[in-house]
Amino acid sequence: MNKQITIMVVEDDTNINGLLKTVLEKEGYQVIQAFSGTEAELVLKMKQEVTLVLLDLMLPGVSGEEVLKSIREKGNIPVIVLTAKDSLDEKIGMLTQGADDYITKPFEIPEVLVRIQVQLRHMGRDMERNQIVYRNLMLDKSNYEVSIGKQKIPKFTKQEFAILELLASHPKRVFSKEEIFTYAWEEPYMGETKTLDVHISNIRKKIKIVTEEEYIETIWGIGYRIHT
Repeated sequence: MNKQITIMVVEDDTNINGLLKTVLEKEGYQVIQAFSGTEAELVLKMKQEVTLVLLDLMLPGVSGEEVLKSIREKGNIPVIVLTAKDSLDEKIGMLTQGADDYITKPFEIPEVLVRIQVQLRHMGRDMERNQIVYRNLMLDKSNYEVSIGKQKIPKFTKQEFAILELLASHPKRVFSKEEIFTYAWEEPYMGETKTLDVHISNIRKKIKIVTEEEYIETIWGIGYRIHT
């Protein structure tokens, strides 16, 4: 599991950075090193897969605070701040600005590892809440992505995703067209079925690109359900 996790260490002290890299790799994590805020931002702009960031605040070039701001503008990667600042106001300030946790220097390695594990557990629970899995079908609610096995299906519209989300969340239930329309469009159903039928057809066509398996079943005279 750890080998799939990449931690970026942003620390200008080469000894501390090197120590963290050695320890984290020994634990099985992949490590990206950055020795300045500018270098850290470059890594983020290159869109490398970073799972968690250990971030020093006192950095040459771009400050740690600015790096934290950039990370928060792009998403919710867990950030643990490494800081020599130990006043309560400064710690509260870091958390308010978007840090998930902080470690005061000088620190003990076991503390760093435990705090990393805590953030990864939180992240895992968030991912579970954002994912719906049925057979080989997976829906990621955080970015509206749909995949079957390891193959991503071409971009779904908001309504197409909502339809599939509703059906996949309740695999044994048959939903009427009225129920599906109200859920996906978030407005009252007015009796017109063509729009919904076209969206169902589009979903089936997109799924067909990656598999011949059927995932939506028509229940004539009632509506639709996920194919069981």
